[in-house]
Amino acid sequence: MLPLRFILFAQIASRAMASFKGSYQESDNIKQYHHRTIAGVQVIDTPLVRAAQQLALKHSTDWAYKHIMRSWLFGTLIIDHNATLRESADLEVHAIAALMHDIGWDPTPNSPFVSSDKRFEVDGAIAARELIRSSNVSTQWDDHRVQLVWDAIALHATPSIHAYKELEVAITATGISADAVGPILGITKDQYDAVVKEFPNFDLVDGANKTMIWLCRTKPRTTIDTWVQPWGEYFVPNYTTKGFRTIDQALGGNVPDA
Repeated sequence: MLPLRFILFAQIASRAMASFKGSYQESDNIKQYHHRTIAGVQVIDTPLVRAAQQLALKHSTDWAYKHIMRSWLFGTLIIDHNATLRESADLEVHAIAALMHDIGWDPTPNSPFVSSDKRFEVDGAIAARELIRSSNVSTQWDDHRVQLVWDAIALHATPSIHAYKELEVAITATGISADAVGPILGITKDQYDAVVKEFPNFDLVDGANKTMIWLCRTKPRTTIDTWVQPWGEYFVPNYTTKGFRTIDQALGGNVPDA
């Protein structure tokens, strides 16, 4: 069974984009850049996008990298199927956000991308921002574009907020949701199947569950009051939220037993 949050992703994102109209066509914006084709999907190809993809490959487990790639490709297809998005979406912002949205799951010991005190989404957002700012094309990135990448990653698992943010933020999350719920917002079954053939998804649910448990075990404080918390409550011995929740702080620890 798919986690409820993935279903909510699709429902909220679909409502947020319901006003956009269009039919399938490769994005006009991509003509401004070099491009390449992955699993039948034409994607933007810039040095920064390739750098983000290489970081994702190097610092992700196999299942997570496949999830990341599918999320990017599904988001790109959603853009291609929508005239409004084709004309206005920043493809490079979307690509980098999608490719680095889960780099905070890096299992490498002493990973430079995994903090002990921040949510994994924030770890990923910070990593992407640093990648952009340290690149030799940083002058092409104004503060607004950098912030879009940061927000798209930091908010990708918060549908009650990202659905009402800028297009690139919502698209990033919607592409991620498509990886869990199947073809949405114009993606055809043939397109979906081609992506899954290139990047198989048989291990998505098991990999996600194990990763959530790993987060709750290795940095539990960062999971409290987040959607990851239930994995700690159900699967991690001695995991506790008491004393660390927002309500504990608000009431000075005087929270009645449920």
